[in-house]
Amino acid sequence: MGGCTALVSGVSSADCSGTDRPLWGPLTRGATSVDPSRATSGRPGGRRFAGRGRAVETVLLTAGPTDRGPTGIPACDRSPGPSLVSDAVAATPAVAVLVKAKVAHTLHPYDPEHPSDQGHGEAAVAALGADPRQVFKTLLARVDGALTVAVVPVAGTLDLKALASAVGGKKAAMADPADAERTTGYVLGGISPLGQKKALPTVVDDSALTFPTIMVSAGKRGLQVELPPGELVRLTRARTAPIGR
Repeated sequence: MGGCTALVSGVSSADCSGTDRPLWGPLTRGATSVDPSRATSGRPGGRRFAGRGRAVETVLLTAGPTDRGPTGIPACDRSPGPSLVSDAVAATPAVAVLVKAKVAHTLHPYDPEHPSDQGHGEAAVAALGADPRQVFKTLLARVDGALTVAVVPVAGTLDLKALASAVGGKKAAMADPADAERTTGYVLGGISPLGQKKALPTVVDDSALTFPTIMVSAGKRGLQVELPPGELVRLTRARTAPIGR
């Protein structure tokens, strides 16, 4: 059959989402979380989600016809296919890291506008119709004063005490948003654990390892990247621990 349905940067996705635990599934309303580091994005809210599926469909490309899998996700073969993403979409440091490392990944663009009372992670889940347990947000905290990256599911919140324990610290607090942007080189709502300006200690919630693939920010608002969790851990030199709750 043809290649995977997705935006594939650099290499084709070898891991389709047609698993017994679908990444793309019915949106679970009410699966919200409180993101302690969330700051105002500077955008005046946004429209509701009506029509966002159409926006995604116009961006996602196919290398050929696809079959529908049993979970309603397009099935594909595992043979390499051509890259179909434009440089304008893929040009982020996070994507560059994946391309250089030849890690199979899939880009998922979406409309980043959202209500002002909704977090960036929740907006991505809603716009993409994804499972909030498999979409992970990237937060920055200070553990005993040192900046530390925490990657936790959108479905939950960060346990600061557990984060401190995971890196051998005593006390943790959320980092100042300006410090997070300056140190990572990304803007709030688009901070990726990959390709940050400065390498920081990183902890990924261990629930990520229970899924074949997860999503994290690809380094800009409105763009998520799907990849195997083990590759994320390897490329960020992260440790895994139960830091979400």
